[in-house]
Amino acid sequence: GMEEDELELADELEAALQLAPEVQQAIEQVFPSQDPLDRADFNAVEYINTLFPTEQSLASIDDVVNKIRLKIRRLDDNIRIVVRGQTNVGQDGREALEEAQKAIQQLFGKIKDIKDKAEKSEQMVKEITRDIKQLDHAKRHLTTSITTLNHLHMLAGGVDSLEAMTRRRQYGEVANLLQGVVNVLEHFSKYMAILQIRQLSERVRAAQNELGQQILADFEEAFPSQGTKRAGGPSNVLRDACLVANVLDPRIKQEIIKKFIKQHLSEYLVLFQENQDVAWLDKVDRRYAWVKRQLVDYEEKYGHMFPQEWCMTERIAVDFCHITRTELAKIMRTRAREIEVKLLLFAIQRTTNFEGLLAKRFSGCTLSDTTESIFFSMLSWLATLLSFFKPKRPKVPDNPFHGIISKCFEPHLYVYIESQDKNLSELIDRFVGDFRAQGPPKPNIDEGGAVLPSCADLFVYYKKCMVQCSQLSTGEPMIALTTIFQKYLRDSVQCGGGGGGLTITSLLKEKEGSEVAKFTLEELCLICSILSTAEYCLATTQQLEEKLKEKVDVGLMERINLMGEMDTFSIVISNSIQLLVQDLDGACDPALTAMSKMQWQNVEHVGDQSPYVTSVILHIKQNVPVIRDNLASTRKYFTQFCIKFAK
Repeated sequence: GMEEDELELADELEAALQLAPEVQQAIEQVFPSQDPLDRADFNAVEYINTLFPTEQSLASIDDVVNKIRLKIRRLDDNIRIVVRGQTNVGQDGREALEEAQKAIQQLFGKIKDIKDKAEKSEQMVKEITRDIKQLDHAKRHLTTSITTLNHLHMLAGGVDSLEAMTRRRQYGEVANLLQGVVNVLEHFSKYMAILQIRQLSERVRAAQNELGQQILADFEEAFPSQGTKRAGGPSNVLRDACLVANVLDPRIKQEIIKKFIKQHLSEYLVLFQENQDVAWLDKVDRRYAWVKRQLVDYEEKYGHMFPQEWCMTERIAVDFCHITRTELAKIMRTRAREIEVKLLLFAIQRTTNFEGLLAKRFSGCTLSDTTESIFFSMLSWLATLLSFFKPKRPKVPDNPFHGIISKCFEPHLYVYIESQDKNLSELIDRFVGDFRAQGPPKPNIDEGGAVLPSCADLFVYYKKCMVQCSQLSTGEPMIALTTIFQKYLRDSVQCGGGGGGLTITSLLKEKEGSEVAKFTLEELCLICSILSTAEYCLATTQQLEEKLKEKVDVGLMERINLMGEMDTFSIVISNSIQLLVQDLDGACDPALTAMSKMQWQNVEHVGDQSPYVTSVILHIKQNVPVIRDNLASTRKYFTQFCIKFAK
């Protein structure tokens, strides 16, 4: 029974000593040991076997047993010392804990003490800063008060001086002082409820009104608006008065400018009255000569009187333009029947030259308040807007004065348009006459098919008309001109319209219906010439349409369309190619018929070349080189002819 108990105890001990692998690893790190007894996987049997590997070694058993007993005794002593030490440590620990608790209580007491002191300090700081803040506010109010009093003193003194200087017409001093007084018065906008301030403000306003009226009266005296008599010239008083006007209500400045310019141009209205001989279009350049002299005169006499930024020279020129435009429009309405095209073009040319001169001389800055400028800025805005959608855009005129006078000619441009209609009609008639007299162009094998010279002349004339018209107007007259162009483009295809005669289309129709077996060399050359001409017309009409769209006002672009005319030229081209193909096809026909009728089963020997092949080659050699040389200027249509014939 005792043995069993001992075995159980041994098992329990064994189980108790089975430590977790991490614990075991930690122990090995803290107490490294090479002793097999310290190993976790210690095996008693293996250990004994290592001690006594052979029977002979058993002789030393007593020594081994003694050594182990000694080891056990040493371990027991160590364990006893450790257990005793542990008991003492427990006692020390309790004492240390009690000391720590006492220390914490003392610390807590100190913290509370510090907190109380901090609250007292805060209170003290608040009391100190409250006094500082009060002092700060007081200082700020004091500074404001001093500044305000200074301003008030300046204002009161300024108003007194202003009134005295105004009476003495010391405008030079007034100009500087007035700006200062107005600036100081702005500081008192919050204090208008105070009677004294309000009274000072009213005195300033009264002084400004009085100054305005007085300056206007001075200008009226110097430049009376009644009669053309010119009183005194420029004076320093008036020059300084302009500087004062800059500070007053803008209406005073505008009134001075208006009065002066009206007085300056009053002579013009008398000299160029509607009933005067010089007023008519044939002497339009006299008007421009007059104003040029006036501007030189102004610069010499009054150039220094008005401030530079008033741009008085330009204002005089612009007002002159407005008056001229109105006057010319009036006289042209009255004498509309007397306007013939040469006279109209002369007047327009002289007027646009003058507008160009203005653009070189002036910036156009004074146009900002006129309708022209609104028109130009809208045009420029539209052009910018459209540039987002289309790469090519009508240019906004570089000249801000463009049309400032010449717009008055627009209602009369029908005279010009009618004359162009007449000229084009005569031109077409002349072409038809030449064509009849000289007959079709002679075969030109060396140079290739010629474009009928009349067509080139027609387009040169078209371009001249278009450029001229766009200089006169880019509005409705351009549309009217386009309509005339369309009419004569169609007529040039018909070559003389109702006048009959040899026409491109009638010639083509005649040839289509002809029973003649084959075209003569002249006829072949003529058809090639018609084809080249139609191609030239097609390309040039397309360019013409683009140019017209470029020059006309943005809003009218959609109304320019020459597609119908371009289609007509395309039809002439394809009809010409068709005729050339039919002719060669017809010439080769007999040979091809002969080939199809041959009794092929009877042919026993194959010769070098059959007669029908010789015949086809002959016709091709006769026609194709002529057509090729005559279509040298338009290779793509010669290629089309070859493809169509091959098909």
